[in-house]
Amino acid sequence: MPGVFITFEGIEGSGKSTQISRLLQHLTNSGRPVTLTREPGGTPIGDQIRTILLNPANRMLDPGAELLLYAASRAQHLRDVILPALDAERIVLCDRFSDATLAYQGYGRGLSVATIRELDRIVTAGLRPRLTVLLDLAPETGVRRARGRNTSQGLDGEARFENEDLAFHDRVRNGYLELAKQEPERIRVVNAARTPEEIQDDIRKIVDGVLRTVN
Repeated sequence: MPGVFITFEGIEGSGKSTQISRLLQHLTNSGRPVTLTREPGGTPIGDQIRTILLNPANRMLDPGAELLLYAASRAQHLRDVILPALDAERIVLCDRFSDATLAYQGYGRGLSVATIRELDRIVTAGLRPRLTVLLDLAPETGVRRARGRNTSQGLDGEARFENEDLAFHDRVRNGYLELAKQEPERIRVVNAARTPEEIQDDIRKIVDGVLRTVN
């Protein structure tokens, strides 16, 4: 089977980490070679950029600088992790990718979506996920979950986006849903306001169906 690139997207607190980990276990138990990674980060250099991007002390970070930092992290991530794994015919599960940049920096920050798409085209050389799972959740619920998680797990040092107001997260969510309308075959919306088991059941059906088409 050729390499398959699958991404997970959603607002803060939508349950991406939980669901992507459960899917990893499911695919591994099925005997499939899988690489799990995330953005921003995924590489030593990318993790250093992640620290800048998510540190709440950097609340004055310019939106344009923010965008370019994400692009830099993605370029390194592609070279060091994603492309080698796809070349090795592995399934790559990535927690956020290009759609996050469009949703957060485009719809959320108000930067030009056309500019973001062109920058991403340069960085990725046109690489697109075969499938994107969008976990959809009301911002009020997601942000409350995310802030509670950060406090309980000592992740307040990565809370810059969780500290944004609900209007920002509403724009991000609406941006994601607009992207899903534009590419319904690639971006599959999953209701994340249910139990983790119900959500995972839907995700496995979607992913297993896609994998059957590329065997």
